[in-house]
Amino acid sequence: MTAPNAGFVWSIADLLRGPYKPKQYGTVILPFTVLARLDAVLRPAKQQVLQAAGEAGGKPEMLAQAQLRKAAGQQFYNTSQYSLRNLGDPAQLAANLKDYLDGFDPETREIFEKFDFYDTIRDLDGFDLLAMVTKRFADLDVHPDRVTNTEMGTLFEELIRRFMESSKETAGEHFTPREVIKLMVELLFTADDEALSQPHVLRQVYDPTAGTGGMLSVADEWLRNFNPDAKLTLAGQELNPESYAMAKADMLIKGQNVNNIINGDTLVNDGHESRTFTYCLSNPPFGVDWKVQEKAVRAEQARGEFGRFAPGLPPVSDGSMLFLLHLVAKMRPKAEGGGRAAIVLNGSPLFTGGAGSGPSEIRRWLLENDLVEAIIGLPTEMFYNTGISTYVWVLTNRKPSEREGKVQLIDATSMWVKMRKSLGAKRRMLSEDDIATIVRLYGAFEDADPKFSKVYRNEDFGYRTITVERPLRLNFSAHPSRIDKALTARAIAKLDGGTLTALRAALGSVDATPVWTNQAAFEQVLGPALGAAGVTLKPAVRKALIQALSEPDREAETVTGARGRIEPDPSLRDTENVPLDQDIDAYFNREVKPHVPAAWIDREKTRIGYEIPFTRHFYKYVPPRPLAEIDADIQRVIGEIEDLFAEVKA
Repeated sequence: MTAPNAGFVWSIADLLRGPYKPKQYGTVILPFTVLARLDAVLRPAKQQVLQAAGEAGGKPEMLAQAQLRKAAGQQFYNTSQYSLRNLGDPAQLAANLKDYLDGFDPETREIFEKFDFYDTIRDLDGFDLLAMVTKRFADLDVHPDRVTNTEMGTLFEELIRRFMESSKETAGEHFTPREVIKLMVELLFTADDEALSQPHVLRQVYDPTAGTGGMLSVADEWLRNFNPDAKLTLAGQELNPESYAMAKADMLIKGQNVNNIINGDTLVNDGHESRTFTYCLSNPPFGVDWKVQEKAVRAEQARGEFGRFAPGLPPVSDGSMLFLLHLVAKMRPKAEGGGRAAIVLNGSPLFTGGAGSGPSEIRRWLLENDLVEAIIGLPTEMFYNTGISTYVWVLTNRKPSEREGKVQLIDATSMWVKMRKSLGAKRRMLSEDDIATIVRLYGAFEDADPKFSKVYRNEDFGYRTITVERPLRLNFSAHPSRIDKALTARAIAKLDGGTLTALRAALGSVDATPVWTNQAAFEQVLGPALGAAGVTLKPAVRKALIQALSEPDREAETVTGARGRIEPDPSLRDTENVPLDQDIDAYFNREVKPHVPAAWIDREKTRIGYEIPFTRHFYKYVPPRPLAEIDADIQRVIGEIEDLFAEVKA
């Protein structure tokens, strides 16, 4: 028997060349790998299960299933007389293999239905490949005693990566690098190591974007190693059918309740709506729009405080912050012991959107409710499908007293080792030492090493955007060019023909030579001219006419509206961001008034915003090289070029 690695299993694809295109290899290899794993687990108790099946006839279904599971020693069973190594008459291979699949319990059978495996068997048989492929997988030794659950999960993920590369799809949507998951789990669990060390402690872990179940597996492995007596209940949801099938298979082998893994769209339908969890983990897709889910998302936001998305909505072009809100909603309430969460996001949730926008309101809600504990900046080129900057957000609703009202930023962008072989866009990885360093910095909390770790108050990320207005200054004229412009203005062009003719005559009667720098003085001339021509205009149309006859003039008098209120000039409007801990008036008088004495603040437009400029907080100034050094380099390069030309001429 052969203990598999991904390369060995994928080599079976050589048998598929011709009838199958490379992008179709995974549809054969993935379900057969799952089947080989399940078959290996059930093999030792095969005869006991067959005997129990014979004794279960006529018994209630639930009782019969319980007896069969007990006989198998697993949460799943198979009552078929066949196994992967013994499928009977080769002439009946396809029928016998389908019979074998039918012998699984309903939950396990669904795994192969999600893979469309019955159709795959039919196609392989039609291509006369079924016997060869089945034998290759029957020869694999993937029993848990030989291949651990963690190793099997890594095998599945590597197979998926190869499958997605062949089909030009995005492997990173299906799983997360194991070392990143380990970091996230360490950050969540080490803060609770005292509680988790208690005998028979019970905790729950949830992943709303479960993929093949990698995050759940690493969390389970960590806690089992830390405290063998601990019990971890795993739960998750996954949209992709194949990834869901593999996650469900993994749950079966772990002895977990397979009803805790749901196939469906988390944003549209929370498969665990009534549940909350001690720990939550997620790596949602980066930069993927939520147009398909928009109707359901907006309907849930309309529920107000009872909806997951009540704090705000991000741009439809990127739904990652929706998963951020969802994760917070799934943390166990503080009154019930509280919860902790870790999520991988790209850079946009840190700063995208100005004050009052959806993303800013989400950040505001998170920070004002003291839910953000730490943000860790990861190295670039860490993920299989993207080389962009990524961040791990650590969230909790039960901060220890020393962390209350504060957020820790950890710059781990320089903590990486180069991979011996790139995997897609992934060229770097976190070493064990890197993970230990990050966890140590997180545990130290205070500015233990300002180069890598800094602590800020929640309000340090807040600001108020004030709108600065300046007076509107216009001059007015009845020059023919302005009259022509005025008569084409939208509000005026809608007038009937007779009124337009009369209006042109009225404007033509006004002296075209002077330019008025005071609106009231101009209206004293314009009003009688309109009256003499019998033109009566509604206030809005009259306002549009005066505006069309005006031009900006910095030397003109300020324009005033009703009750003598100075009108603002929209073209000169500006905004300033004032930190929350600074007085708006003091800031305005210090930073604005000395430069534009006539300016004022439109207080009705003031908005509160939040952003987390991670890169700015760790910015390191590097002075430019001296000009003389740069010039010397240029002269050296010029000399080399001249030497090359001389050689060519020679």
